Amino acid sequence: MEKTIEIKGINPVELFGINNIYLKKITLYYPKLKIVSRGNILTILGEEEIIELFEKKFELITNYFHRFNSIDENIIEQLLLEESKLSEKDDGSEVLVHGNGGLKVKAKTINQRKLVEAVNANDMVFAVGPAGTGKTYTAVALAVRALKNKEVKRIILTRPAVEAGENLGFLPGDLKEKLDPYLMPLYDALRDMIPPDKLKDMIEYGFIEIAPLAFMRGRTLDKAFVILDEAQNATVMQMKMFLTRMGQTANFIITGDMSQVDLPKKQKSGLAYALDALEGVEGIGIVRLNKNDVIRHPLVRKIIEAFEVAEQQDLRLQDERKKT
Repeated sequence: MEKTIEIKGINPVELFGINNIYLKKITLYYPKLKIVSRGNILTILGEEEIIELFEKKFELITNYFHRFNSIDENIIEQLLLEESKLSEKDDGSEVLVHGNGGLKVKAKTINQRKLVEAVNANDMVFAVGPAGTGKTYTAVALAVRALKNKEVKRIILTRPAVEAGENLGFLPGDLKEKLDPYLMPLYDALRDMIPPDKLKDMIEYGFIEIAPLAFMRGRTLDKAFVILDEAQNATVMQMKMFLTRMGQTANFIITGDMSQVDLPKKQKSGLAYALDALEGVEGIGIVRLNKNDVIRHPLVRKIIEAFEVAEQQDLRLQDERKKT
């Protein structure tokens, strides 16, 4: 059977990528079909049943492009692998924050959307996944949205000040200057979403607070949107301390990457402990992002995959040594 699809309202170069790189990604999932692109006409040859499946998936892809005016390999793969709400009619709700320079901050992947939905449904949410999956960025966008909508009175952003191979004591400056590099990803996200002068005032007057985790001890965090970033580097006691700071009208998001724990080897990550202990607790959401959610350079995803393979090989070697 031969079927033709006319692509309307989309530049085929943007949809299929330079040198048809995105189209090649799509064809990998349909090896029994012959797919040819000429201008805005897509010709598909193959069995009728498989063509029908392809059409449904291709409609998801074109609908996504119409809504977001962009697409990439990761999004295409997610749409091919999983049915989602991304094909539904756009009601504008996916724009989390209108940032600087006309930037529209949106949940770009399926699991990022699940994170947004989890935060809408729960007062406390854990977002766990590898680097580049947008955990921190999406969390900060949700916090800024809540502040702009006057759902909270302030944003509190915190991280454990754990040394990742460097010695904190040898950094120049006072305590704030020593700690600021550890908190820089939070500043970077805020700078995308709030004008610089306004951001400076909001920090100065306490509407936005950025501080190391140790500074949370003894406080009650209320009427606030609170984000604990890099939570894999919190100890079990620090995690318990932080989670019990939650006031009556607070929202907590805890983000982390269990593949990048910088704690001493004998010290258990508080994030791992909390995920085990709090699984299934009503009112707490847990969202697990993965390599398919990586929205940085395409090489980041390949690096994550390569490290996963190498780590599995190391574990097998360790097991073999133990047996001998």
